[in-house]
Amino acid sequence: MPIIRGNDVIAQAQSGTGKTATFSISALQKIDTNLKACQALIVAPTRELAQQIQKVVVAIGDFMNINCHACIGGTAVRDDMNALREGPQVVVGTPGRIHDMIQRRVLRTDQMKLFILDEADEMLSRGFTEQIYDIFQLLPQSTQVNLLSATMPQDVLEVTTKFMRDPVRILVKKQELTLEGIKQFYIAVEKEEWKLDTLSDLYETVTITQAVIFCNTRRKVDWLTDKLTARDFTVSAMHGDMEQGQRDVIMKEFRSGSSRVLIATDLLARGIDVQQVSLVINYDLPANRENYIHRIGRGGRFGRKGVAINFVTADDVRMMREIEQFYSTQIEEMPMNVAGKCPSQVYLRSRPYMLIAQQISSKQPHLYTSRCGLRLQLPITVQG
Repeated sequence: MPIIRGNDVIAQAQSGTGKTATFSISALQKIDTNLKACQALIVAPTRELAQQIQKVVVAIGDFMNINCHACIGGTAVRDDMNALREGPQVVVGTPGRIHDMIQRRVLRTDQMKLFILDEADEMLSRGFTEQIYDIFQLLPQSTQVNLLSATMPQDVLEVTTKFMRDPVRILVKKQELTLEGIKQFYIAVEKEEWKLDTLSDLYETVTITQAVIFCNTRRKVDWLTDKLTARDFTVSAMHGDMEQGQRDVIMKEFRSGSSRVLIATDLLARGIDVQQVSLVINYDLPANRENYIHRIGRGGRFGRKGVAINFVTADDVRMMREIEQFYSTQIEEMPMNVAGKCPSQVYLRSRPYMLIAQQISSKQPHLYTSRCGLRLQLPITVQG
């Protein structure tokens, strides 16, 4: 394995195929258990992902006497300082808090052997870039650098030349990035305001183990949560404006299964592993192609089956076509007999008023029957 051999590595793999376990094992192989100092630093874009990685490292290193600390924002700075002074061999954290701890000189870097960026494309293409560069400048020159993600755009690969030494590249062809176990569908919706009724009918029609509904903004997450709650649907919501304690409670409830439907921004799209998720709904199509793969990858974890449903307005057609073309995949119109196409975790109950797209013929517009009995004719033709 290139990481164990000491090479800088850029590694890419589909969502839910074990990247976290792979780099955790590699990091632990390089640790001197007798040395009470940070030897491996793992940086992730979100607090939830950092906490998840810490749990994986602790579980794998259970019999190695390894100390791993999660250093994330939203928690007490003094607690981090006290934990870091004890010399954990592995530190996992978010860029802001990691940088702060290094600046305060409580996170020492002189014994650092390994620097790992998880979800590297997110870290190097968004607002984290400057903090990542600052952290890197404070590491020993001998530190091995490893980047991992399900998506690795060309512009990110070009950035890596600034701080990596002849890295070994393990990349996946873009047409192989979509997970075979995830069936992808779209529902054509003429107007944005009709999405809520569409989702309500879908919610009443599909019995699921667990689902994630993605929106593009925090405001939309709050709005949709309020609207569904007002219609007596039980949902949870999570986004970056929430306090860390609240986010922890929501994630704990969702992982345990006591909460079955979670509405979220792309905060939850990266790396979060809840293996019972069988359905992903894109209430809004993501603004970029990379986030689409990360979103639908919340279902179908570790070879399980899953379903992704995309709500598509006329304005979304071009983006959906770009996604299909870029990943050489096909997003099918959601059929009336969707139950026969879904995995065993997703069940469809017959409802006469479902807002499911029904194409009468290739030359005719789409027709819907709404929950209130209205026949809605859509002027857009989404298929080819």
